Amino acid sequence: MDWERTLARAGRRLTASRRAVMQVLLEAAVPLSPQAIYERARPLHPPLGLVTVYRTLDVLVELGLLRRVHRDGGCHGYVLASPGHSHTILCRGCGQAVEFPGGEDLDGLVAQVQQATGFRVEGHLLQLVGLCPACRSPR
Repeated sequence: MDWERTLARAGRRLTASRRAVMQVLLEAAVPLSPQAIYERARPLHPPLGLVTVYRTLDVLVELGLLRRVHRDGGCHGYVLASPGHSHTILCRGCGQAVEFPGGEDLDGLVAQVQQATGFRVEGHLLQLVGLCPACRSPR
């Protein structure tokens, strides 16, 4: 993922705050909350503020570089996003998030929903929850 080029193409500046946030996310093994990102990024860039983290996350999601992951309790975590259309499966045991491809996978369901409701569907979010192989195996 060339996130720096994506920012530049979108006319966004490559700030020290954005670098710190991305460095934390590039090293993360599980989805991180904004607070956790802030705590890990602050040593990398001491002037970083929590509001800046939230704004940076919004920009990176808007550009398709990050994906929001919904967790129990409504708290969002953030993970790196792959190019193209994909979905996420989240392990409820260890918190690991894995992307899986998804293109026309929901076309039939979307057509049914549109027919039944009269809505015109413009997009969707799909996140599955389960147990990864490590969390399923007996210890």
